[in-house]
Amino acid sequence: MTYQDILKSLKKGEFKPVYFLHGTEPYFIDVISDYVEKNVLSESEKAFNQTIFYGKDVNHLAIVDTARRFPMMAPRQVVVLKEAQEMKSLKELKTYLEKPAETTLLVICHKHKKFNLNSAFGKLLKKNAVVFESKSLYDNQVPDWIQQYLRGKKLKISHEASVLIGEYLGTDLSKVANELDKLAINLEAGTEITRQHIEENIGISKDYNVFELQKALGQKDILKANRIVNYFASNPKKNPLPMVTGSLYNYFSKIYMLKALRNAPDPEIMKALNLRSAFFLKEYRLAVRHYPLPEVEKVLDLLKEFDLKSKGVGYISTGKQEGELLKELVWKILH
Repeated sequence: MTYQDILKSLKKGEFKPVYFLHGTEPYFIDVISDYVEKNVLSESEKAFNQTIFYGKDVNHLAIVDTARRFPMMAPRQVVVLKEAQEMKSLKELKTYLEKPAETTLLVICHKHKKFNLNSAFGKLLKKNAVVFESKSLYDNQVPDWIQQYLRGKKLKISHEASVLIGEYLGTDLSKVANELDKLAINLEAGTEITRQHIEENIGISKDYNVFELQKALGQKDILKANRIVNYFASNPKKNPLPMVTGSLYNYFSKIYMLKALRNAPDPEIMKALNLRSAFFLKEYRLAVRHYPLPEVEKVLDLLKEFDLKSKGVGYISTGKQEGELLKELVWKILH
C-alpha cells in the first residue's frame, strides 16, 4: 500500500490492528502516524486511550501490556511506538503480533532504514499487519512531488519553479514541506507560484541560487559565477557551504557520468543521470564541452576537499570564513 492508500482508508474509518511503517524517508512515516495521533480518537477519548512510546525508553513488555488493555469509554485505543529502530526488544513483539487485539490500533514507526521483512518477525508482520515501506525520493522525483503537494494546498507551480525549490532544498521532504506550507499560508488558493513568490517566502533568489551557480560554472561564465558567489558570501546562513558543495558535487558527478555515456541514446542517459527532461540533458551537454575529463576529475577532488573544510576538517587552521572558502573553491573550479 502507498501512504496515500493508508491515509484514505484511515479517513474512511477503516482501521487495522497493526501498522508497521519502515524505510529511509521519515516524512511519509510521520504523516501517517501524525494523522493517527490527531484524528482516530476524539480529544475526550485521547486522555485514557492514547499512549505514545519511544523505542529507546521502552521494552516489548510495556507495549504488549498497554496494547492488550481494553479501551475506556471509546471503541478503540491507539498505541504509537516511535523510533522503533532504537528498541532492543522490538522482535519480541511477535507474541502480540500473533494475535493482536481488535480494539487496539498499534502503529510502529521504524525510521531511517528498511526493515528485513524476510526475517521471522518480518514474515509475521506481512501476515498480520499493514506494512508500508517509506522510500526516499531521487533528486529528479522531488519537483513532481512538490507539484503534487501544492495541488493538495490548491496551489499551482511551474515546472521550472518546482525544480528551483528542489535544487535548493534537496530531498529532505520534511524540510521541503515546511517551506511549502509557508507559501500556502501567504498565498490565495488558485495562485500559480512564481520565482518571485519563492524569493519572497522561501528566500531563494531567482538570480542568486545554487541552480544558477551550477549553470554559470557549467558554462564557465566567470562574471555571473562571481556575482552569485559574492551574494552567497554575504548571506552565509541562507547558503551554507556544505549545501553548496553537496549540490555542486551532484552536478559535476553527472557531467562525469555523461562523459562515459555520451554515445548512448538519450533515454538511457536521462535514466542514468536521473534527469526528468531533455531540457536538462541539453544543459549538461553544454557543460561537458567546457570540461575535459581530467578537469572534471580535478573539480570533484576540489569539492571533496572543500566539503571537508566546510565541516571543520582542515578548516580551523586556515582561519577562513565560509564565504572566503567558497570564493576560493569557485576560483579554482573556473581556473
